[in-house]
Amino acid sequence: MAMTDVEQELTSRYHSALRQIVEACHRADRDPVEVSLLPVSKNHPASMVAHLMELGPRQFGENRVQEMAGKAAELGSGPSWVLIGHLQRNKVAQACSVMSELQSLDSIRLAQALERHLGTVGRCLPVLVEVNTSGEATKSGVDPDQVMDFTAQLRACPHLEVQGLMTVAHPDPQAADQGFARLHDLRDRLRDRDGAQWQRLSMGMTHDFASAIAHGSTCVRLGTAIFGPRAIPAMR
Repeated sequence: MAMTDVEQELTSRYHSALRQIVEACHRADRDPVEVSLLPVSKNHPASMVAHLMELGPRQFGENRVQEMAGKAAELGSGPSWVLIGHLQRNKVAQACSVMSELQSLDSIRLAQALERHLGTVGRCLPVLVEVNTSGEATKSGVDPDQVMDFTAQLRACPHLEVQGLMTVAHPDPQAADQGFARLHDLRDRLRDRDGAQWQRLSMGMTHDFASAIAHGSTCVRLGTAIFGPRAIPAMR
């Protein structure tokens, strides 16, 4: 069956994104295998996720629990879901029923709520700590100066598999570069303290992923670069 125009565009954007990631890795003298691509499907229909799965990806990022749960119900067990947006404590149970990973752990109270629920259901959850490297009040995340203390407190949450750090960069390119460098430095400090568990750096989006790769990103989160302009209103 011939692809629709939407499917052809999606296919072209996906392969273009892969090429650009490889090129950015080569410029940074890095092996492309070190950098994973997380397609961010927020505000796009499940049908686009289904087509992208035919091209290879099985893991997708979402910002809101309700939208993630709706797509999970529609698509079944094929894809796995990564929550990259702020998680409210009253949605922990719903989120944990769907997501395979949380990249936006940003408070001890949320960590405690997750720990209680995960302990009850007997499950562990991979998580990344979100760090507010931009200093913007509109962004979530732990203050960089509090990261060392914050992560030490997470030792009391054995059902959280803490694997790394995540950030949403400042829109100004120079400030973004500084934020990426700071996140990399924090990861190195955590490795010096705790060892190799701190392997992952999720940083870089459609407009800044090449810079993020140059600063050591291990996961870039691409939405518009792959799916194009947002197709449906945000679900709350």
